[in-house]
Amino acid sequence: MGTWFTKNLGDATLAHPALEQLQGLFRETYGLDGYANDTAIFTRHESEGRLHCEVKAYFSPAAISIANAVGAAPCRKPIPTDLGLLMGSDAAWPALFPEHIT
Repeated sequence: MGTWFTKNLGDATLAHPALEQLQGLFRETYGLDGYANDTAIFTRHESEGRLHCEVKAYFSPAAISIANAVGAAPCRKPIPTDLGLLMGSDAAWPALFPEHIT
């Protein structure tokens, strides 16, 4: 599979506008339901030992155009623990994380 991308959206209490922007870009780029099962954006709250958590967005390899548009950086494939599906089909879970499906 290809390269994943990540973007730190900042403090969780202030990330709502950035999340809305990502949702809008996804709809503009892929429509409401015309995207493939492997096209998705996930989010996770991460603290990395700090007092306040930050929201990080993870873009599947197929969502590279949105990742590039927002300046996301290449990263390793995230582990699915505590990920939330921001945009994409529920079928993205088994398509992108088949090793974690029980």
